[in-house]
Amino acid sequence: MSLSVSTASSPSWRAGDEGVIPNITQGDRMAGLLLYLAGPGRANEHEEPHLVAGDSALMAWHDDNELNRDAALDIANAVDRAQQFYKTEVDGGHVFHCSLSLSADEGQLTDQKWGAIAEDFMTEMGFTEDGGLAPARWVAVRHGLSKNGNDHIHIVASMVRDDGTKWNNWKSKYKSQQTARTLEAKYGLTELETIRAERGFTPAEQAKAARHGLPEVERHGLARKVRACVGASTDEAEFVRRARMEGLLVRPRYAAGRTDVVTGYSVAARPRKGERAVWYGGNSLGRDLALPKLRSDWESTPESATAAVAEWNAAARNRRPARPGRETLLPSADLWSRYANDISALREKLAATPYTDHAAWAQAARETAAVFGAWSKRIEPTPGPLADAARELSKSAQLRRYPYRPAVALPSARGAAMVLLAGTCRSERAAYALMFRQLALTARAIHDMHNATNDLRRVRGLSAAVIAAGRAVEASAAQHTITSHPGSMEALREQYPEAGEEALRARLIAERSKGGSPVPANLTRGQERDLALQRAGQVRPGEHDRDRRADSGIER
Repeated sequence: MSLSVSTASSPSWRAGDEGVIPNITQGDRMAGLLLYLAGPGRANEHEEPHLVAGDSALMAWHDDNELNRDAALDIANAVDRAQQFYKTEVDGGHVFHCSLSLSADEGQLTDQKWGAIAEDFMTEMGFTEDGGLAPARWVAVRHGLSKNGNDHIHIVASMVRDDGTKWNNWKSKYKSQQTARTLEAKYGLTELETIRAERGFTPAEQAKAARHGLPEVERHGLARKVRACVGASTDEAEFVRRARMEGLLVRPRYAAGRTDVVTGYSVAARPRKGERAVWYGGNSLGRDLALPKLRSDWESTPESATAAVAEWNAAARNRRPARPGRETLLPSADLWSRYANDISALREKLAATPYTDHAAWAQAARETAAVFGAWSKRIEPTPGPLADAARELSKSAQLRRYPYRPAVALPSARGAAMVLLAGTCRSERAAYALMFRQLALTARAIHDMHNATNDLRRVRGLSAAVIAAGRAVEASAAQHTITSHPGSMEALREQYPEAGEEALRARLIAERSKGGSPVPANLTRGQERDLALQRAGQVRPGEHDRDRRADSGIER
């Protein structure tokens, strides 16, 4: 629950997602706000606006009939009467407005239940006479689902009480959140987790994504790329270089008066022509992406600190990396199986990790999200199921408060993120499938942790996201894998039962002469002709090979 009119992405209770209320001058704000709530909405999304609750004096005159313009103005005048009579000035304005909203997957409540929730909320917030003070006037308006399908109500109140005194708004936002948690438990709603919290986004970001036809807000795309770069890096300098390789604009935040001490960073996507870059600090992208949090997971030495400062300075001046590292190397195909085993070791360790070790589970979720994000970059031209899976896992990676270190040390999945970011590195089909299987099982372990702690929202989100990601990976297998090749004469005989010994030997030599390439060589035209003649019984095995041995070549 939030007292601000904005769009948030995390909550069982959250701010309204209908967009920003139109700007209204302070003198007419109460009337303008009620007219908006009783009107058609910015996208004609308001249906049958009516009251579900209000203070006793106001509800004695108004019922739950559908509101029109005249009724909205009458209600606004009644709510605003104390301020108009006493002329009490409130810093920032005297109109209180908040929206209580359920997630779309939580369904809808009855008017009676919303009315009871609104009554309890306003009592806890101190607007009623239950606290021994004069009451303030308020109403709760319901006008159908939002554009995103969220059932919600709007509460409008005067911050001037009936005796002209002011309602105390000290720490009101914090108090509203705590009240929401209490009401979730009381009314059997999905409870917002107190351990984890995802960063939200603004209406302006949502509007920009809609304007450009983007599948997600810019903040989410940047967070996924940054998390993938973090997951693939072994130190701070490599992280800076990888972020720049992924096309991100990167700039450091220096300590005051210094250029050799970096205290934070921000990133931006390359802007469209005619637009300016929009920068996001690491902490605003995700609680797990703040620079101090990242540094706690990297080994720190004087040499690594010096190298990191050099890369930050190069990024700030838009110069080439100071000292390119392993991000420029192409991993070999056999690393797929090795890093799949690393993920398997991580999953096995999680099986023995207590659910109360929130830092360990957050670390596992962040690294798993990084691998999904890297896989999305590899096979999805636009964010799709793999990107969705990365985002769902990232929600499990962001704690409200981090301990210094996890109680349980976990194996790392950094290698998997690294090999997936190297998009030109292909694997054998079996290794490709094994990598995703181990990744999905690790995500399942995180899913089971949330299930055991009764976090049903995370359970539903992870289950659907990983299933969809599995289908996307399976569909991409043919395009992003290579066929494994036999490594012995026995295997070749089984694969080509009618080929002669000389032709098979030539093929084996061709495969072994490719410097470890897993791509099998084709038979030469002469060898193919030999096979055809042998099938017809017109030549003995090896006869034509002896005649052409001096001038025949091997296709590579």
